[in-house]
Amino acid sequence: MTTKVVEFNDVPALKKALEGKDVACALMEPAMTNHGIILPDKGYHDQLRTLTRRYGTLLIIDETHTLSCGIGGYTRQCGLDPDVITMGKPLASGIPVAAYGISQEVADLVLDRVLDDEDESGIGGTLSGNALAVSAMKATLQKLYTKENFRRMIPLAKRFEKGIQDEIDAESLPWQVTRLGIRIEYSFMPRAPRNGSEVDAYKDSELEKLMHLMALNRGVLITPFHNRSLISPATTKNDVDRHTEIFEESVSAILG
Repeated sequence: MTTKVVEFNDVPALKKALEGKDVACALMEPAMTNHGIILPDKGYHDQLRTLTRRYGTLLIIDETHTLSCGIGGYTRQCGLDPDVITMGKPLASGIPVAAYGISQEVADLVLDRVLDDEDESGIGGTLSGNALAVSAMKATLQKLYTKENFRRMIPLAKRFEKGIQDEIDAESLPWQVTRLGIRIEYSFMPRAPRNGSEVDAYKDSELEKLMHLMALNRGVLITPFHNRSLISPATTKNDVDRHTEIFEESVSAILG
């Protein structure tokens, strides 16, 4: 067996998986995003870091989706301390790219094993330095993924979240809305899930499809999985408020 799968937020299971000291690295998102947004329990990342160090396992945090938190992603926003950090295509607005960051300790281990007469960087190949990818990444980092844009987008994301939450509260609905920086998702579950299994157990796929279709019929296209939305530099207050209106209309139609 080369891989062990552990549910997010399950510290006892994580400890059991690591205590044999046969796991080279633990790889995870700082907050789950492929089952909707699942936030870490309070103290989860502290325990994760403690256990990985105790049992000699490298901690790799994948920020590809959680860069929505702001400059530096969830790692910077919440002061995490991974050994390795990975980032993907959001750095180039969807064009395939990747970036890696490693701690000095890991860098030293790598350099100790590099042969003096090595004539390749180890990142070779016909795709390295692809002109389109590099240009897209440069434009994204200079024009889009900036502190100035996040200062404008975060309040809009909070407004988007509040509009949904206010309607959920007004109608006493057993639904959830969760925000991760400029990323907002709403789901139809009695409580916020803590892992993927709880999502599979509680989610209402048919209602997700219906809400997506009702928004589409009213002129708003939402990502068809998870009912997910992302605030962009082009998003306006009117865009956010229009979605809130449509959400309220859809809820009224369903309840009516």
